[in-house]
Amino acid sequence: MLMTGAQYLESLRDGRVIHVGSQRVDDVTTHPGFAPSARSFARIWDARRDPRYRGHLVSEEGGESFAGYYLMPRSREDLEERSRCSAVIAELSCGLLGRSPDFVGGYITGAAMQPDRFARNGHDFSANVTAYYEHCRRNDLYLAHAVAPPQGTRDPAKFGRDSEAVPTLQVTGSYAGGVIVNGMKMLATGAAFAHELWIGNILPLAPEQKAASITCALPVNAPGLSLWSRKPYAAHGEGTFENPLTTHFDESDCVVVCENVKVPWERVFTLDDVAWSRSIYFDTPAHTLSNHQSSVRYRAKTRLMLALARRITECMGTDKVPAVRDALNHLSAQDALIATLINGQIQGYETLPGGFTCFDRRAMYASIYWATQNYDKICSRLRELMGGSVLQMPADIGVLDAEETARVFEANWAGNGWSARERMKLFKLAWDLLGTDFAGRHAQYERFYMGPAFVVREHVGRETDWDGVLAPLDELLASYQAGEEPATIGPAISPSAAAMSTAGS
Repeated sequence: MLMTGAQYLESLRDGRVIHVGSQRVDDVTTHPGFAPSARSFARIWDARRDPRYRGHLVSEEGGESFAGYYLMPRSREDLEERSRCSAVIAELSCGLLGRSPDFVGGYITGAAMQPDRFARNGHDFSANVTAYYEHCRRNDLYLAHAVAPPQGTRDPAKFGRDSEAVPTLQVTGSYAGGVIVNGMKMLATGAAFAHELWIGNILPLAPEQKAASITCALPVNAPGLSLWSRKPYAAHGEGTFENPLTTHFDESDCVVVCENVKVPWERVFTLDDVAWSRSIYFDTPAHTLSNHQSSVRYRAKTRLMLALARRITECMGTDKVPAVRDALNHLSAQDALIATLINGQIQGYETLPGGFTCFDRRAMYASIYWATQNYDKICSRLRELMGGSVLQMPADIGVLDAEETARVFEANWAGNGWSARERMKLFKLAWDLLGTDFAGRHAQYERFYMGPAFVVREHVGRETDWDGVLAPLDELLASYQAGEEPATIGPAISPSAAAMSTAGS
C-alpha cells in the first residue's frame, strides 16, 4: 500500500516521545521545529502520484506497486532504476535530507537479498529478515537508523582507548516473546519523521560488548523508547524568505534512549555475535545499496551550489571576470566528477548469488571518501565567489514594509538586471546553505556521517582487489633479470593473442 502525503503525516501522530531540552514534542506535524520538514517528507510520498515522478519513485513487481527503494536489483537496469529513485528524492529536497527514506530502505533490502547469512552461531534469523523486508515494503514504511554506540564502547584496537562502562544500548533481559533492551544509541538522523528504527552496530564493538551486539527493529513509538533531539533549527529560523532551507529541510538528529524496551523475536536479526553484528553490512549488499543514495544525494547538493555560484556571479556582474569563470569551471568539474563516480558504481556492478546485482562497492566507498574530503573545499569556492556581498543585505525582508526604507532599498540594492528583492532572496538562500546553524550542521554531517576519514578509507581498502592490483607489477618484475636484456618486458603474450593483435592492427 503506497501512502499519500496526508496519510504519511497522519501516521506520525502515533504517540512517539521526542524531547527537545525540557520540552516534550507531542506532534511533529504541528510543532514549529518539525512541521515544515514533515511536510517536505510528505512531498516525497505525494510525488509518487505525480506523472512526472511516479515512474522513477514507484517500482512494479508481480502486480504490486511499492517504493522504488525496496526494489531488489537483478540487473544493471534495476540498479539504474534504484539510482533514479534516489535522484528524484534528492532533487525534491535539494540533496539536504541525508537520511531520506531510500537510505535505510537500502539496508533492509540488501540484507533480505541474502537472508541465509543471518543463520549462524546457533541463531537463525533469516526468516525474520525476509519477513521484515516484506513488512516494510508492503506497509510503505520509512526507516531511520541508529547504528553507532557511545565512544567508550568501541573496539580499543580501532579507536585507541579502553572501553568503558557507558550506557550503550544492550540486551539486559528477556521475556516470553523476545528480549529487553536498555541504553542509548547514536545517531538517529531523520528518526523524528520515521516509522521504525533499525538498531545495529556499524562500528566495531569492544570484544566484551557481546550484549550490545544486537541488531533489531523498533517502532519509533515503542513503549520505553524516546528520542532526544538536538536544537531544531526550523523553530529558530525566520521563515521561508529568510531561511528557506533551514525551514523546510532540517531532518533532525536524535539520540535514541531505551528504558526496558521489549523487542519481539521476529524483530531481532543478530544476537550475541560482536563480529557479525557489524559484518552484516559488508557481507551483504546492505551498506552498498543504502550508501549509493549518499552519492546521489551529494550530487544534488553540489549541483545546487554550482547553480548558486553561477547566479551569484551573474547578479554581482563578475561572471565575465576570467578568474571568476575559472572558479565556476572548477565547480563544474567537481559536479562532473561526482556524476561520473555515481555512474561508475552502476557500470561496474557485481553479480551476487540468487541472480541479484549490487553497485560496485569499492567505487561507492571511493565516492563517499571523495565527497567527505571535498565538501568544505566546494563551500569555500562558493564563499570566495560571494565575497562580502551576502553581508551587505538588510537584516530581513521587513525592509519593504516601510515606504521610506523600501524606496531606498529598491533604489540602491538593485543592479545587473536584478531587483533588490530578488538579489536579497538569492543571497539569503546562499547564506542559509553556507553560514547559518543549519549550514554548520551540514558541514559537520558531510565530513562524518560515515565516521572518521580513516574508517571510510578502511572500507575502500577492504573492497580493493589487491591481487589484481599487484599482479601486473609482479609480472613486470618477473619479466627481466640482472645481466640480461630481453627484447620486451612485461606480461607474456600467447601466440594466439599475438596473432589476434596483428590481425586487428
